[in-house]
Amino acid sequence: MDAAGETPVGALPGEGNPEMDLSHRFSKTELTLLYEEVLYTIRHRLGKPEHHHVVDSQELYAYVQKAFGMDEEEHNVIMQQVKELESPIFCLKATVKEAKGILGKDVSGFSDPYCLLGIKTKSQELANLDHKKRMKAVVKDLIPEDQIHRTQVISQTLSPVWDETFILEFEDAETASFHLDMWDSDVVESVRHKLGELTDLHGLKRIFKDARKDKGQDDFLGNVVLHLKDLHCWNDQWYQLEPRTETYPNRGQCHLQFLLTHKKRATTSSRTQPSYIVHRHLLQQLVSYEILQHQAGSIAWDGELSRHASTVLYLHATQKDLSDFHQVIVRWLAYSKLYQSLEFNSNCLLHQITSIEYQWVQERLRPEQKAEVAESFQSLLTYGVSLIRRYRIIFPLSVPRSTERLQSLLRVLVQMCKTKAFHELCTPSPNLPYMVSTALKSGTTEWFHMKKQHLKPMVKSMEENGKALSRLLLEVLGDLQQCQKIWNRFFISTLKLNLFSIAYLELERLVAEHVQEQLREVNSSMSKHTAESLFQLYMNLQELYRMKDFLPKRDGPLALNNFHQWFKEGVPQWLQKAYTIALERAQRAVQMDQLTPFGEHNKHSTSTVDLSTCYAQIVKTWQQLNWPDPEEAFMIMVKLVEDMCRIALMYCRLIKGRAEALSLHKQNEGEEANRLCIVVNNIKQLRLLILKLPSQLDWVQLEQRMGAVIDRQQIQHTLHNQLDSTISCLDHEIQEVVQALATKLEKGIARHIQELSSSDDTREPEDSIVPLMKFLESELQYLNEHLVQENFKSLLALLWHHTLAVLSAAMGQQIPSAQCYMKLRCALKSLELCFHAEGCGLPLPMLHTAVFQSLETRLDLCSATSRKLIQKYFSNRIQQQLDASSEKYGAVTIKALYCPSEQKLHVEVLNAVNLIPLDSNGSSDPFVQLTLEPRHEFPEVVARATQCKRNELHPLFDEAFDFLIPAEKCRQEGACLLLTVFDYDVLGANDLEGEAFFPLCHLPGLNTDEDPSDAARVPQTRLPLTHPKPTDEILQLLESRKGDKEAQAFVKLRKQRAKQSKETE
Repeated sequence: MDAAGETPVGALPGEGNPEMDLSHRFSKTELTLLYEEVLYTIRHRLGKPEHHHVVDSQELYAYVQKAFGMDEEEHNVIMQQVKELESPIFCLKATVKEAKGILGKDVSGFSDPYCLLGIKTKSQELANLDHKKRMKAVVKDLIPEDQIHRTQVISQTLSPVWDETFILEFEDAETASFHLDMWDSDVVESVRHKLGELTDLHGLKRIFKDARKDKGQDDFLGNVVLHLKDLHCWNDQWYQLEPRTETYPNRGQCHLQFLLTHKKRATTSSRTQPSYIVHRHLLQQLVSYEILQHQAGSIAWDGELSRHASTVLYLHATQKDLSDFHQVIVRWLAYSKLYQSLEFNSNCLLHQITSIEYQWVQERLRPEQKAEVAESFQSLLTYGVSLIRRYRIIFPLSVPRSTERLQSLLRVLVQMCKTKAFHELCTPSPNLPYMVSTALKSGTTEWFHMKKQHLKPMVKSMEENGKALSRLLLEVLGDLQQCQKIWNRFFISTLKLNLFSIAYLELERLVAEHVQEQLREVNSSMSKHTAESLFQLYMNLQELYRMKDFLPKRDGPLALNNFHQWFKEGVPQWLQKAYTIALERAQRAVQMDQLTPFGEHNKHSTSTVDLSTCYAQIVKTWQQLNWPDPEEAFMIMVKLVEDMCRIALMYCRLIKGRAEALSLHKQNEGEEANRLCIVVNNIKQLRLLILKLPSQLDWVQLEQRMGAVIDRQQIQHTLHNQLDSTISCLDHEIQEVVQALATKLEKGIARHIQELSSSDDTREPEDSIVPLMKFLESELQYLNEHLVQENFKSLLALLWHHTLAVLSAAMGQQIPSAQCYMKLRCALKSLELCFHAEGCGLPLPMLHTAVFQSLETRLDLCSATSRKLIQKYFSNRIQQQLDASSEKYGAVTIKALYCPSEQKLHVEVLNAVNLIPLDSNGSSDPFVQLTLEPRHEFPEVVARATQCKRNELHPLFDEAFDFLIPAEKCRQEGACLLLTVFDYDVLGANDLEGEAFFPLCHLPGLNTDEDPSDAARVPQTRLPLTHPKPTDEILQLLESRKGDKEAQAFVKLRKQRAKQSKETE
């Protein structure tokens, strides 16, 4: 595979891809030499194994044999050659870093430390020293002088820092040991100079001690002795300085680093190639094998080496004395190269980049190494950008972890381009965002043309072209949605690139060009089927155009602006298709409808469900069109509303016809009523659907769009009037069906009321209305179960008006009988409760019409007893007096109070004023008659009268009267003191000046247990005089009761009183 290639998902490298880059693989000769190198490394292994490494060398031999693909014979041959090769020179690379806490041997309290170090072999041991003494012996006594190494002297310190490295050769790690002595360097100084450095008593003691030493003799500070067989290949730690005597056991610590390496390796690779190149080849070979070992494929490998590979590479790097920096460079070169042929988790590349950045020192690389690193940067950059260009194919979302792989690649490229190494070696530094942006554009164009070619129809026709365009648009939409929802955030977070904007602007332009090119052939002769096939294409283009809202910014118009004009010729056919489908579905729904509720809690039949779906589909068509041009959109709306109204009226006609057809086959009055209930419910449901159209079709938004194009009144006239007209037609249809249901009940109601009127007067009214209430309860319960609430209430309203009319008619036909009226009154009250149904039926304001109130009042009067009527009469006269606005006939003034202790009514008639002159002399002879009314409440109380005052229109009486009456009688309805003012005539009947009524319920003292304390304080009451009306409803009703003597006597008395009046009101 070239720099732009990649291993197909699930395929092994080299399989099915002849162009795969196999540069990571070696020729047979190169592989043999490399195998020799790795066997030599294992055979001459040094150091104590690390805890995470493989200890058994045979395991390592078996591993590398598999990794290099060697058969047993080849392995044995090369192994024999390795055994015959000369062994390398074993070296201990020792670095004396620093020390701390050492003894101060000088008079100043400090020392001038230096170290002597070397390797002692078994043959160099002193035969005359026992083991303990040998361990405490100094280096110069154990090791030949030419093999002893010495550090610099660090003056006057207890924490010296040397950081000096020495290469110490040895032959056998099993018998060799490392020795280090630390000494305080002493030079000959005068006593005067030493005294000048004296700081304390301990310093003086040191002067005396130095005086006993040989001049120039160094002081021993401590030593470190280590067996090489106990060392790992790499060691870095602090070691305790051991004493020769127990005088000062705590002598401080020394920081040492050790590396066990080889010199003069006998392998061909080591002799002919630089160490880092050999190590890189070995790394490439082992990593390739590691990747291929993963059963899930190369992509599943996350860069983690096995214990065997880690052990081999660690041994080789240490034996070749490769620095950490060069190992990092080697790993980068190997991994970046392998990534381009055996794609794996690029996070391991990110780790190598980070390591290079932390350890980068350009001067530590030779020119050829710098060139190699620079080439690896450029190669990976080119390869990575090529993968990004084809990210849709390379990182398909159908493959697990594709998003992680792409995100990791982006991070690798970004971090690589940010490193100091990249900027120093790759000049001028490439612009990564620009390279990626360019690659994304070209990759998007390539992907679009590939999809277009793949979806090209086999048969070239207008319909097939339309379908192919729709499928292509779906692919584009799906890709853009993935860009916007998934991929975009990765490019923004790493490169600050908006992938969606790049892809959208490119695809939108390509789609616009391609669709316009195809529609040029279609528009000239668009057929019905072609227009229908293009509807999906229009919706897909609409969705594509709406995605522009996700663009952060854009310059200039898009290529898809006004794309709706490309489809203008197809709109009428789209609308006609929607209407035809809805109409046919509604017709089929009615034909299949059995006019029974389709659910337990529903009162409609199945056809309303289908009708609702038809309307919803038309509304969806409008929403899908979303026509941008306001004027054209208004015309589309008018057509849709007209079609839906036509469907509604057609449905009413068909559903009523369906009910009639079913009634012809099933002659059952109950089922016929049930079907009528379903019909009216269905039409009511249809009415609700129509009323929802303005909100579903969003007329408000349409009116706002057309504000500058079409006058608001025109919209109102065209759309709202059309809808209102349809609603009126539906209301008329509902009213007709409800009226038909009401007519069926009206006959039964009229019959039961007629039977009620003619029933025996001896029966109680409550018993007489039972048949009527049972009939209504049965019928109304049935209708309530089968009608929706609104229709049921409409039916109740019709029945209520009819019932009131029937009751009124029955009342007019009756022989005046209180018992008969009581039955009708009881029926009215029961019907009111029945139709109200505790708030579930008609509201009280709808029940209490003028007809009801008049009928109720009339029945209350007609059904009352004569005595109740008489009481009502006096109550009316009292109210008439209160309503009087003038004193046309004068007034009378009295004082009245009640004494509870004596049950006595005390009345004082004070005067009368402004009486009407009734005598020929222009005056009158007035007197006042006092009676307690009604007489049946006060039968034993006789009338009283004042004296007559001659020729007075303002008489002063000042007379008092007492009446013995119980308090409860005063509280009865209509109980009053009647004061009748007469003009006394000697020869004829007295003339009536007027009547005044004082209600006894208002008597002072009536509602207390004690008598008024001061009768003088009782207020005066001025009562206007009135005359009886010439006609009175109550008197007429009483007069009609011929067999009631009490009623007749009362009427006679009141008529007589009326005759005594010389004026009428």
